[in-house]
Amino acid sequence: MTQVAFIGLGNMGGPMAANLVKAGLKVTVFDLMPQAVAELVKLGANSAASANEAAANADVVITMLPAGKHVRGLYLGNAQADQQGLLDVVASHCLLIDSSTIDAASAQLVGQAAKAKGLEFIDAPVSGGTAGAAAGSLTFICGGSDKAYAMAQEVLGIMGGNIFHAGDVGAGQIAKICNNMLLSVLMVGTSESLQMGIDNGLDPKVLSDIMKVSSGGNWTLEKYNPCPNVMDNVPSSKAYQGGFMVDLMVKDLGLSQEAALASNSSTPMGALARSLYVNHARQGHGKLDFSSIFEQFANKNK
Repeated sequence: MTQVAFIGLGNMGGPMAANLVKAGLKVTVFDLMPQAVAELVKLGANSAASANEAAANADVVITMLPAGKHVRGLYLGNAQADQQGLLDVVASHCLLIDSSTIDAASAQLVGQAAKAKGLEFIDAPVSGGTAGAAAGSLTFICGGSDKAYAMAQEVLGIMGGNIFHAGDVGAGQIAKICNNMLLSVLMVGTSESLQMGIDNGLDPKVLSDIMKVSSGGNWTLEKYNPCPNVMDNVPSSKAYQGGFMVDLMVKDLGLSQEAALASNSSTPMGALARSLYVNHARQGHGKLDFSSIFEQFANKNK
């Protein structure tokens, strides 16, 4: 039986780990939040007192962490503080999968260190949100060697419906932030278009139905409408609770602009979307779903 260590049980990591448990894999989990660990133990996972303990006997390690500094610290450790990283404790055959959304440079740094120790590492950020994590229908965007990608197929297939090999280590991160930059632009454009229709007397549901099958059709209209009470079971109809937080979109858009600067890419729409989302977060909406950007365009006088 494949032994998996899953480290990082937040809104995405928790349901991803749960699907591995339900599939019959032996899963050992660790998170800094004891309640998150307890929820997985109820489903049949084992708990560990530390990330290193969880990973020590694993065939596969999967991590889902907030930012690059956390990934670097976990995998590489801290020599000055005499703290071992995961790379120092895992078995030689262990596959390392990081599904965090971080900067490509951090992923490449960890990948190079893993390669130096003879370990296979892939960055495999995800798309699909919390609903996709719960349903096991995530998209995994992988960066790593052909060997690592082949080794990851089985375990990623339990948690996702689409698995792509974008290139070498770090390529998964670049592809992910390109996707999320486009998503933010589409969400802003959809929001302002719907509000303009409302301001001119149109029913937003009717307008959405029209645009979905017209040249303005896009994923936000089809799956994640930002206008309240147009679509069931999406955050906009639940006071923008759940889903993908504005703060996380701000983080990803920051990564996209860092990548744009590094490659001298022109991303005026991405830069504007970041500015709009930063402003939205500064107004106190950081914990709401990113579709709440719709409220920036709403007519507050009605």
